[in-house]
Amino acid sequence: LYSSSAPRMVNNYKRTSSPRSPTNSGELFTPAHEENVRFIHDTWQCVLRDIRSPQSSERKDRGPQEYVEKNPNPNLNSFTPVDLSDLKKRNTQDSKKS
Repeated sequence: LYSSSAPRMVNNYKRTSSPRSPTNSGELFTPAHEENVRFIHDTWQCVLRDIRSPQSSERKDRGPQEYVEKNPNPNLNSFTPVDLSDLKKRNTQDSKKS
């Protein structure tokens, strides 16, 4: 996420607690787990928003920067991302069939 000119991550985003969200999947999460997931999700959305904002090019030294590999690994050319939520749905459906 940050270039070599900014080797350490500085988090300016504040943690906020919000009411516990209901889960429909039947999995039990502790309130602390849900708070951590919510914090990471909300912070990541802020980072994405800041990267996409037109002002981000003006403040390259201060704001979040997208990491781009200088020498890409040729073995990763055929890599395709996996949709984890889709994979979880399929695994759940497969387990219900058996």
